[in-house]
Amino acid sequence: MCDENGLFKSLSASGHAGFSTKGKDIVCAGISILLDTAMEVLLKTEGIVLEKEIACRGKLAFHVASFESVVPVEERLKCIADFIRQGINSLTKDYPAYVLLREIKQ
Repeated sequence: MCDENGLFKSLSASGHAGFSTKGKDIVCAGISILLDTAMEVLLKTEGIVLEKEIACRGKLAFHVASFESVVPVEERLKCIADFIRQGINSLTKDYPAYVLLREIKQ
């Protein structure tokens, strides 16, 4: 997910939480909103080229293809990594049987 400097690089999420039926699962909805928001912020950030893959319902992946190495852009990438990490950790605390965060440093 992040490089050695804590800059966001990529994310892949798949599956359904299984808390409730598809379409009514609050845990899945929480993760979806969190990740969609992070992706939209990155897509709208000048100096970041983001590539996304939405293959099917229940799967989302996106990665930073390139970025300008300037302080505002790097700070945005650090902030997004923190936002995603904190959001998923919050859901994990509330619903530990339904959410798993696996973070890989690149």
